[in-house]
Amino acid sequence: MPSNAANDQNGQKRYVREPAKRVFASELRETRLQFKDGDDEKSPVYVMLPTGERCNRIFFCGQMTQKERKGDENPFYTARVSDPTGIFFINAGSYQQEAMLKISQIETGAYVSVVGKPIVRETPDGAVFVSVRAENISETDFETVKIWVDDAAEATLDRLDISESEPESSGDSAKADEFYNPDKRALRKMVYDALVKTEI
Repeated sequence: MPSNAANDQNGQKRYVREPAKRVFASELRETRLQFKDGDDEKSPVYVMLPTGERCNRIFFCGQMTQKERKGDENPFYTARVSDPTGIFFINAGSYQQEAMLKISQIETGAYVSVVGKPIVRETPDGAVFVSVRAENISETDFETVKIWVDDAAEATLDRLDISESEPESSGDSAKADEFYNPDKRALRKMVYDALVKTEI
């Protein structure tokens, strides 16, 4: 089971960042299951993707279509980043100073790459909203976006292959299948459409 805890040479527990998963906006938007792995205060918080993988951090690329500065005493930025499948909603505040500064400097319409933590929350009216707390954001180009789309497509299809080849397993794939009952044909079509759009 993945964990971001490890022991150093003196036997003390230390925390290391987990690799960021490649995920399309459309799949992240459908994510609902969020959980903490462990009882420790610093235990990682994960979301479970419909394709059957837990994520503590994600990496994505796309076009920043909108950004907004909010708050006076404690300012923060929100932004929208569009990939071929939909929109990521990102934010950065006082605890993500570097990311917040970069968002303020990047022009709307630019291509960006983002690393951040996905967060699932329920709004007062009962709707579910999935956002990403940006840890790092950089301006990039369309060629890099195309490479990311290829990588995200491969990662998504790999997760689907595992889910379909191990339907009776007790791992994350089985948990995701039970919770979401995802339409895997629709997910494969999402991947196909994303690849086609970036080649146009």
